[in-house]
Amino acid sequence: MWVLVALVCSALVMIATARWAGWVHVGHDAPVAWSRALHFQDHSSGAVLVIDASTEQEIARFEGEQGFVRGSLRALVRERKRRDLGPEQPFILEGHADGRLSLRDPTTQTRIPLDSFGPSQLALFQPLRGTSVLTSSRSSGVTP
Repeated sequence: MWVLVALVCSALVMIATARWAGWVHVGHDAPVAWSRALHFQDHSSGAVLVIDASTEQEIARFEGEQGFVRGSLRALVRERKRRDLGPEQPFILEGHADGRLSLRDPTTQTRIPLDSFGPSQLALFQPLRGTSVLTSSRSSGVTP
């Protein structure tokens, strides 16, 4: 049993070292087919508002816990704070030619490949490419 634990720990250390050292090979991305600049704001009700940066209009509202949405944004915001950058620049939702989605911070060049977290998490961001106002809650999903 201890051998198995040591093997798992060794693998985790090697993976972490490779990531921190920049040795991880990232495959070539498909070209960006479309993009949308978005601001995300916490609302007093606890919801996360999604604002189109070009029109300054609310295009979606995530209500309830929405752990994946909040976690994704928290990771991007944490990197901005680490570099003493503010929230002025929008995040960029990118749709790639192969159908994948990513959320990118142009100020830090941090990118989260949203398809890496499974179809249900990806589905939370898919409707943001459209133009109607959407509401998403933990229990009901995204609705126009």
